[in-house]
Amino acid sequence: MVLRLPLARFETSHVLGALLASSPLLARAWDRCVAATAAASGFVQSHGGGGETVYVAFSGVEAALSAAAAGVGAAVAGGGADAFAPDGLGGDVARGLFAPLVAAEPDGAAGEPVAVQALALHSFLKLSGCPDFQMLLNQIRGKPVVFTGHSLGGTIAALAALHYLCISSSSSTCAPAPPVLCVTFGSPLLGNEALSRAILRERWGGNFCHVVSQHDIVPRLLFCPLGAVPAHFILGMQLQQWPERNSHGGVATAITARMADTDQEVLRQMIQTNISAVAMEQKLDALVAPAGSPYRPFGTYVLCSPDGAACVDNPTAAVQLLYATFASRSSSGMESPEVAHSCYTNLVLKMPQYLLRKRCLRVDNTSAASNYDAGVSMALAATGINGQLRQATEASSVRQWLRASKCAGRRPSLNCAQLATKLGRITPCRAQVEWYKALFDYQMGYYDAFKQRRSPKKFNRADMCRIKLGQFWDGVLSMLDAGQLPHDFHRRAKWVNAARFYQLFIEPLDIADYHRNNLHRTRGSYLLHGRERRYELFDRWWKARGCTGINIIAAPSSSRRRRSKNAGLTQDPCFWARVEDAREMMESAQRERNPAELVMKLEELQEFERYADDLVARKEVSVDVLAPQSSYTLWLEEWKQLKLRDEVRTVLLQF
Repeated sequence: MVLRLPLARFETSHVLGALLASSPLLARAWDRCVAATAAASGFVQSHGGGGETVYVAFSGVEAALSAAAAGVGAAVAGGGADAFAPDGLGGDVARGLFAPLVAAEPDGAAGEPVAVQALALHSFLKLSGCPDFQMLLNQIRGKPVVFTGHSLGGTIAALAALHYLCISSSSSTCAPAPPVLCVTFGSPLLGNEALSRAILRERWGGNFCHVVSQHDIVPRLLFCPLGAVPAHFILGMQLQQWPERNSHGGVATAITARMADTDQEVLRQMIQTNISAVAMEQKLDALVAPAGSPYRPFGTYVLCSPDGAACVDNPTAAVQLLYATFASRSSSGMESPEVAHSCYTNLVLKMPQYLLRKRCLRVDNTSAASNYDAGVSMALAATGINGQLRQATEASSVRQWLRASKCAGRRPSLNCAQLATKLGRITPCRAQVEWYKALFDYQMGYYDAFKQRRSPKKFNRADMCRIKLGQFWDGVLSMLDAGQLPHDFHRRAKWVNAARFYQLFIEPLDIADYHRNNLHRTRGSYLLHGRERRYELFDRWWKARGCTGINIIAAPSSSRRRRSKNAGLTQDPCFWARVEDAREMMESAQRERNPAELVMKLEELQEFERYADDLVARKEVSVDVLAPQSSYTLWLEEWKQLKLRDEVRTVLLQF
């Protein structure tokens, strides 16, 4: 089985870190990374110890060689703006490979597009077109898979895992995510904030595990402004792990030689300054625009040191820990960048042995008021941040962030639970409208009764309930926009179903209110100019869950099970808006004298007739639609009369 890594509510970060470090997963993944780097041929495939899990390890050597040989503009000369510039996934090829990630955000807001670093994307696109890779995808389908890679190979492995998750989710929308885990070692940042949100939205955060050593520069380097990133340093770090670099000479030698000329202390200071700036800007309770660099972490980060490992799955807490662990290095015995980037062999082999030793941790009573505080202290020790006086500030800051990350992870779920209580409290409003609907279902229908203000007292109560329900759902969407609800809120069956029921039930009343106030004459058609944003979002939520498959109007009869009786609510929430448009078209056609214009209007009327007949035949309309005095029944009678006119009959015979 593949280990997934969401943090449980009762677990502290060091507990999950110890569990992961003591399992054979990291050692097996690292062994495959070493083999892939040595092969330098794209990827290698092998089976795990039990034979069930498939390990696929990716090499970044080819990407580093091609980038270095091409020069990547001025990147190799010092700046990384070209090699590691963000590249959107909106292109034809990339969009096809990562369709769920580039789908519109659930709020429909015009934000930054999902983007990943250009070098990793171009390397993966090249790899994805190879027959061997396509054969690999067919072989591993349905099996537990671990994608893994070191350095640049880790970014390619992450894109491969994302692609595999995308194609697996596209084949079965409502099915759970396939058993996939991506383990990277010392990998540079891959994508922007939009990618992080998209992964959370698809519930894939637990499928990614990024192992980072305490002093490794590469995973932290892309927090710097891209123009200041020394691309040759990342490329050289990758090539230094390649056993064949000396025999190939040329580009590899030039890049590694340039690394030796780099002032490493200046580089460390630049990284520390920039990651510190990002850490200071970020807040756990608010989204902020990226400053300096567009890249941000996603998934679970495993911060390793010779003392152990700690896990965090909150992106902002990951930034804080990446900064604090890097800033807490000791001046004596400082590792060189090359050693820190290649130290994962020792880490994955020695951590399990270290965890087996009996260890005594002193916990200060003032700082450990609870068992959780004791766990936080153990996490600090595991990440290599100790209690020395010169590191007291960093340790205190990280302690607060570890606590806050737990609270931040729980807060959206608590808000969601409180919303569920509020949803129950507004049930009487829904019941009041249901009662109003039942009064008129067999006369003129509740849509026309509401439009004509029948029974003023009952109308006023129903209208007030309509407004309260709308305010509740607008409040829900405001919380979702502000990041106060879980990222997968719009995929949870409880809320998708509740939103859909509200939409089918109340939107007809909003349409009636729109036409009663003649807004269709001053603003235009309800479908184009009057529909509330919440209804458009609820449409996307419903379709994204795969509950209806395709568009309701365009769906053929064979795509859905036929009903034996009329639906409780008309299944097209905009049905009455289409009826109103058809009635206006009818009036216009009755006055029309231009034959060409008449033909166009009659075609639209016939199209609506076919659509409505199809809904009625499938019994996907409520009984109020077929009430004797409903707008639809009146339109049907008018349409029959219009078709009896000689000039109309002549035109219709030509269709």
